[in-house]
Amino acid sequence: MEQSRKKFLKNLLVSAAAIPVVIEACKKSNDTTTDTTDTTSNSNNGSCTKAPEETDGPYPLYASRTEAIDHVDITEGKTGIPLNVTINILNVNNSCQPLANARVDIWHCDKDGYYSGYTNNGYLGTQNNEKATFCRGIQHTDANGQVKFATIYPGWYTGRITHIHAQIYVNDVLKTTTQIAFPDDLNTIIYKTALYAAHGQNNSVARNSADSVFADSLYAELASVTANTSGGYDMVHTIRISG
Repeated sequence: MEQSRKKFLKNLLVSAAAIPVVIEACKKSNDTTTDTTDTTSNSNNGSCTKAPEETDGPYPLYASRTEAIDHVDITEGKTGIPLNVTINILNVNNSCQPLANARVDIWHCDKDGYYSGYTNNGYLGTQNNEKATFCRGIQHTDANGQVKFATIYPGWYTGRITHIHAQIYVNDVLKTTTQIAFPDDLNTIIYKTALYAAHGQNNSVARNSADSVFADSLYAELASVTANTSGGYDMVHTIRISG
């Protein structure tokens, strides 16, 4: 397993370029900055508009965003299908040129729908993960406006479709809070695999179009995800901010 993880990280670094009581807290923020001039495009095309603003809750864990999670591999021992995450940050105030040295914070649940840093209720019962920081990471963009993380394909919890949270900071100032969606058909495939089958398919929110966050903003928040030769997936997503 350790040898496989090292190979996974090496491939990443050298590559180019839930629960009913929290459903309301995890719905779309009332303060959005979505630009609706192009509602058919997604975040990876040439449209230079700011990413939609979304809620940071209910599991942002601000108190633990320290150097301890300033790393590429954010699995911290959690099992799941490997996911290489590449996020590109572009500055809409500079004709959507890459933005260097922006801080990118991401977090998501594990394959079973549990978040680190909190006590969660889920299909495996109550788990106290208050001292854990798995599936959370911080990186700063390089000269190409890019960061990379090594993680696992996220699970799901009642009331939400599969997603990753992201916040972008410039000079310690929060510029945007958004979320990243995964293709519906791929979610279905993943949750039939051996590692995810015990939790099974998400019957509470079957598709992105029914999700409280992504229903009106999927055009800007759907990531590009492809299978790789290592048995995992590569996710690429672009987030445009007012830098």
